[in-house]
Amino acid sequence: MSDEKLHELVSRVSNEVFGKQFQHKAYFNKRLRTTGGRYMLRSHNIEVNPLVFEKYGMDELLGVIKHELCHYHLHIEGKGYQHRDTDFRELLKITNSPRFCSTLVERKVRKSKKRYTYKCVKCSLSYNRKIRLNTRKYRCGKCFGDLMLVSFENLK
Repeated sequence: MSDEKLHELVSRVSNEVFGKQFQHKAYFNKRLRTTGGRYMLRSHNIEVNPLVFEKYGMDELLGVIKHELCHYHLHIEGKGYQHRDTDFRELLKITNSPRFCSTLVERKVRKSKKRYTYKCVKCSLSYNRKIRLNTRKYRCGKCFGDLMLVSFENLK
């Protein structure tokens, strides 16, 4: 879908759902990562993440457009346009717009956790660390004795 078709779609949705004209620009922004779309306060333009249409199709795209148009029309009218405002939440319910967009980015798998256990040679105080220590450089905080590596676990 091109930016021109997106602009036509936004204008049509604005007329049909809100009964008001959309007089600014609407375009795709590939740099958006986690959000489905965004309403620009100063320019009154609407940016949409192209992944919404590619991953979830037209229904999700229409939901994002209606959500951003709620911000747009309320801001122009001088009403509460932010997510926490009651005007915004009521308009979302009236227009059947989603409050959130579906997840666009897959969560990264965390690396396996490592656990190092060190023990003081003098006082037998044990230390659990995520990062490996240089035992020649670091000493026990209680008695300044030498540390030695007791165990190493690679947790997943």
